[in-house]
Amino acid sequence: MSDSVSHPSLTSHVAPLELGAHVVAAHFLKDAPALALSDGTVVLVQGDDRTRIAAHPDSGILVAAGSQDRLVTGGDDGRVVEIRAGGVTQELGTAKGGAWIDALALHPDGSVAWSAGRAVVARDAKGREKSFTAPSTARGLVFAPKGYRLGVAHYNGVSLWFPNLETPAEMVTWKGSHIDVTWSPDGRFVVSTMQENALHGWRLQPDRGHMRMSGYPGKVRSVSWSSDGHWLATGGAEAAIVWPFDSKEGPTGKAPRECGVRPARVSRVAFHPKAPVLAVGYEDGCILLVRFTDASELLVRPAVQGSGITALAWDARGNRMLFGCADGKAGLLTLPA
Repeated sequence: MSDSVSHPSLTSHVAPLELGAHVVAAHFLKDAPALALSDGTVVLVQGDDRTRIAAHPDSGILVAAGSQDRLVTGGDDGRVVEIRAGGVTQELGTAKGGAWIDALALHPDGSVAWSAGRAVVARDAKGREKSFTAPSTARGLVFAPKGYRLGVAHYNGVSLWFPNLETPAEMVTWKGSHIDVTWSPDGRFVVSTMQENALHGWRLQPDRGHMRMSGYPGKVRSVSWSSDGHWLATGGAEAAIVWPFDSKEGPTGKAPRECGVRPARVSRVAFHPKAPVLAVGYEDGCILLVRFTDASELLVRPAVQGSGITALAWDARGNRMLFGCADGKAGLLTLPA
């Protein structure tokens, strides 16, 4: 689809935001839009007011993760900082020697995990910490959807670790460098993004079978599960590549769907929290909403040179969508009633 072609548009429903620095992550703290910036600040948006929080003074935010009413950031100062609704901040932990924070994961019960190099720390909701040394640099972290278990992506596979048990972590293996990891909402699949232009998956139930998802022209930097867990959307191509996970075999032997085909690579994807709608952000700054039922597309933002999409987030009700860009621009879409 070309941005210049006449088609339904939501651009008039977007409130633009100027933030002044690369947007690392977008999230909603309850109803308040929050954006983590590479200059170490977090911006809270409340109507026309902008509150800037110096989460990492004289430093930069490298990674961020949001859950419910909190946003947690990790910086090149080695600190892990929590920002709550209203702007209340708390330091949750620090990496030894001030090493950069490489990855973060949040659990709905209030637990948090972070990594710096090979060192992984899991901090439960009561503040008790457990540590794990990964076989190599821990590049990605994810909590299991049920129970207190952590997936750690590293070279040659993913370690599945129970922080509260003394037993060694189980490792699911596949040769190569695994950059990030995600766990299906039903707990049956673990999928990693790789240094190669591919994904790799494991069926945890019933057979530890492998699933290889390849053919991408670029690296996959963004993934998102549909609300029912039946689809996994991914970036890395000139369309959102969406894999089916609605059977016990996952995507094995099945072709993915392609959504929002355009002459620009997809940089971010975000499924609507309730409806079969996918937000697709591109390296050229364009954003589309794609409806799964009929593949119809709505334009949220036309392409803007040098303003590639780096963050996308829906609020809990699915009424608003927040986005951020590489050049410090951002916007808040409010869907019409």
